[in-house]
Amino acid sequence: MAHDIQIVTEAELREVAELDLPLVDVIERAFVALAEGGVVMPPVMSMELEAVHGEVDVKTAYIPGMSGFAIKVSPGFFDNPKLGLPSLNGLMILFSAQTGLVEALFLDNGYLTDLRTAAAGAVAARHLAPATVTTAGVIGTGVQARLQMQAAHLVRPFEEVLVWGRDAQRAAACAADLKASLGVRAGVTSDPADLVAQSQLVVTTTPAREPVLRAEMLHPGLHVTAMGSDQSGKNEIDPAALSAADLYVADRVSQVELMGELRSAKDSGLWTRGIPAELGQVVTGAAPGRFSPEDITICDLTGTGAQDTAIASHMISIVRAAGAGQVIEA
Repeated sequence: MAHDIQIVTEAELREVAELDLPLVDVIERAFVALAEGGVVMPPVMSMELEAVHGEVDVKTAYIPGMSGFAIKVSPGFFDNPKLGLPSLNGLMILFSAQTGLVEALFLDNGYLTDLRTAAAGAVAARHLAPATVTTAGVIGTGVQARLQMQAAHLVRPFEEVLVWGRDAQRAAACAADLKASLGVRAGVTSDPADLVAQSQLVVTTTPAREPVLRAEMLHPGLHVTAMGSDQSGKNEIDPAALSAADLYVADRVSQVELMGELRSAKDSGLWTRGIPAELGQVVTGAAPGRFSPEDITICDLTGTGAQDTAIASHMISIVRAAGAGQVIEA
């Protein structure tokens, strides 16, 4: 018996998908579902393809109560720009949770991943950053640097943003974009330590394999969201910083132990606190969050299949309401 499948391209998604508070709420509910149990989420299938300077991640999750579940494939081939091609691409497939039939194919080239990753940063900021943030800082100058600051501004409307990157021209371009999109003061720092010292909220968005944020940079009243480490070789945060913070929170403990900042801290022998809390537990109150404005908090985001299922399930209703994409009979 034939059934309809919605096929939506990146360009069509960009017309209807927004980084807004409703999306932040959708991703927050995915973290809550993880904390409450019942979510079926296998480990990330990850391949590092050194011979071609590439990597591929596959993520999925079933969330009770959601009508569908997604499987997301994310290739990153980092020599592609030399060929005039983007480094990142990929797609999401949405299946019916009742029948297992394919409902939608989102040919998003990683756009939905970018949105849900930024929204996760907003969830972290909402529950862990100081109540008042006047200056936010971002380490990194790419797509996520821009989106993470836009997402953070939704929940902590800061007045100034600072950018640091290894390439001063790209940092200046990122700052200019954020000034235009957020209507805030924006500047570039030549030293990440200066950026951290002036900020109450910092997001690290790099593929670094050596720490870009050192333990000695931490100061009272600081929240750090680290979202760049999603492979076993990556490390943005000084391992000593995790123990120096008043609170370290993971998106998913089983992932941060393998591919997040906790892996580096454990490998160095500097982590002695046992199993950290997860972000969903902080959201539900099952685990304590920030106690005081002076606390130093760190949240480690590696990206979960639950977030992919959440955004795909959210997007299908938006796409259908807008009449976007093409429907085929399969």
